[in-house]
Amino acid sequence: MELVTIDDIKAAADRVRDFAVRTPLLPATWADPDRPLWIKPENLQPIGAFKIRGAFNTLARLDEPVRARGVVAYSSGNHAQAVAYAARTYGIPAYIVMPEDTPSVKVEKTRSYGAEVVLCPVGKREEYADDLVEKTGAVLVPPFDHPDVIAGQGTAGLEIAFDLPDVETVLVPVSGGGLASGVGTAIRALCPHARIYGVEPELAADATEGLAAGHRVDWPVADRNRTIADGLRSQPSDLTFAHLRKVVDGMITVTEDEIREAMRVLAYKSHLVTEPSGATAVAAYLKGAVPAGRTAAIVSGGNVNPQMLREILTA
Repeated sequence: MELVTIDDIKAAADRVRDFAVRTPLLPATWADPDRPLWIKPENLQPIGAFKIRGAFNTLARLDEPVRARGVVAYSSGNHAQAVAYAARTYGIPAYIVMPEDTPSVKVEKTRSYGAEVVLCPVGKREEYADDLVEKTGAVLVPPFDHPDVIAGQGTAGLEIAFDLPDVETVLVPVSGGGLASGVGTAIRALCPHARIYGVEPELAADATEGLAAGHRVDWPVADRNRTIADGLRSQPSDLTFAHLRKVVDGMITVTEDEIREAMRVLAYKSHLVTEPSGATAVAAYLKGAVPAGRTAAIVSGGNVNPQMLREILTA
């Protein structure tokens, strides 16, 4: 299996430069001085999440006649918005499959970019997407299981390496594993002494279990859907799992309460609105699971349901 390289990620950076925001590394002034923390706020991207990087890199790599047929994606929200936004930029159709339990804020935003949204039963996303590809002739843009998607997400790692070359620990949320695969590849190449940790909710810790076992494991959808971190309910593919085995030093799991507390800290102390999935890396830092040293944590997204945000911030 051919893995994404640092050259792939550097090429992706050139393609997405005009579309993805180069988010800064924000120092967390409230952090432990022995474990200084910098936050990579991908919630500040135009669509509110890092997924814009992989979407634009993938669409840019398509031949123009192929791209003109349109794109299909399946996603619980952030990849959906990213593909819809990129498709609108290119002036092509987008057909997006979203589970029926997707937060309404993500469904509405995806439609606002001009995409045709198809809601499906939980666990049927891929099946519905395959049907749409067959019916429309559009191209499938998977949420993580594609080298161009992984390379695009890896551009966030390039930026961390440039802004904090002496980083000692990097914390990355893990769902399907595309972000951690790309960022891990970039950090491993440019900051070889840094430690890279993936972070998952305890209630969706399939990657943690799989990496410990040395092979992918399957958790039922119903089990993974227990976590409030709806963006972290997917499982790694063979491709992303191979990347994770190569670039991740370890996994950290966080509880639902630790995720909620991280959202509160980010809102009140760093002035950042995050969704539960986006707060998991900071949750890992806050629980003290990170070694001493300079740490960078990726806040992967901020598309949170307003009612959920109110409940968490006022708890």
